[in-house]
Amino acid sequence: MRPARFAFGGFTRRLVLVLGLACVAPFGGASAQTKDIVVFAAASLKNALDEVSAAWTKETGKRAVVSYVASNALAKQIEAGAPADLFLSADLDWMDYAAAKGLIKPESRVNLLGNSLVLIAPKGSAVQVELKPGLDLASILGSNRLAMGHVDAVPAGKYGKAALEHLGAWAGVKDRVAQTENVRAALLLVSRGEAPLGIVYKTDAASDPKVAIAATFPEDSHPPIIYPVALTKDSTNPEAAAFLAFLRSDKAKPLFETQGFTLLNKAGSGS
Repeated sequence: MRPARFAFGGFTRRLVLVLGLACVAPFGGASAQTKDIVVFAAASLKNALDEVSAAWTKETGKRAVVSYVASNALAKQIEAGAPADLFLSADLDWMDYAAAKGLIKPESRVNLLGNSLVLIAPKGSAVQVELKPGLDLASILGSNRLAMGHVDAVPAGKYGKAALEHLGAWAGVKDRVAQTENVRAALLLVSRGEAPLGIVYKTDAASDPKVAIAATFPEDSHPPIIYPVALTKDSTNPEAAAFLAFLRSDKAKPLFETQGFTLLNKAGSGS
């Protein structure tokens, strides 16, 4: 039995579709304005990168137009010819994919940020979960579903599946997962009370006051959560490299850290 991608009725399907469409910049929009830097970034970066791009604009007068969707969708859009200047992925796999397809400038690639994976519940929930080997998450869920990004494509979903497999819980819940198109859609299901539990990044949980962290997955239960960034091969915007340097700077560092990210690679520290 395949896990339902959206198991909470037509409203949720429409809501997630609207969320995805709202986050994706049309291929021909902002790119026509060469003064704007076009950034394709993982959905989980929205709050932090909004702050960083605003700081960039305040300092330089330049503007970064950011599209937030799941990393897999962004990589495919770049492959299809979408005019992005920078690609910020939520995992190494999709940046590796872009590199293998010749879509990025390899010398510009750095591992920018780190994150943590958490189990969330609606604010005020009395659920108690101890994330350790032998976890029986199925009994905690009861007849409900677990919200998480698509486990075969969305980085947060891939990390989540790996963590549940490590803890011995995946087999019990794999047919009861509400898989979403990006991590913010999984967050929204829990925030709206349509799912009692969800797997998202720590930074996503911090962005929504309607959810609470029920538990944090052990770091050794999943691959390290790394956000690489690179200039795209076809970018001709002279400001793109400067914006990438700003992302790695001491000025951006506290803005990322406030949202729960760890800055892994500062400008001048090598790759």
